[in-house]
Amino acid sequence: LKDSLHRYCLQKKCHLKHPPGNEIYRSDSLSFFEIDGRKNKIYAQNLCLLAKLFLDHKTLYYDTDPFLFYVMTEQDDRGFHIVGYFSKEKESAEEYNVACILVLPPYQKKGYGRLLIEFSYELSKCEGKTGSPEKPLSDLGFVSHYLFIVYH
Repeated sequence: LKDSLHRYCLQKKCHLKHPPGNEIYRSDSLSFFEIDGRKNKIYAQNLCLLAKLFLDHKTLYYDTDPFLFYVMTEQDDRGFHIVGYFSKEKESAEEYNVACILVLPPYQKKGYGRLLIEFSYELSKCEGKTGSPEKPLSDLGFVSHYLFIVYH
């Protein structure tokens, strides 16, 4: 009963069933949304603050205007649930394709990090750019990108 009441109250307050921005990819229950850090500033800032809970080196919180955020979700009958995201600069002289990447703890060790990295490189290809992650990489970021490159 308590869980049902909590869900009811949440539905009354929050009418969003998916992230803001455009859904740019869908396969079965998995989707990617592109979110402009300028147009959806509060949402982008909240993503950054959420990432700070799990990433010690995370420094960007409030200046989200120059970034695009790509949020990966899983969909069920209650809506879209955030699995993780990566951000990248809208204009990068160094052609970085990832500034920050995060897979939320319940979804880790399921291949979603690799999928986020692969998606970032596919976007770079569509833009006619080589793409590489912003440096310095965290230890886990280095291993993840290294393994992606080795196996692709």
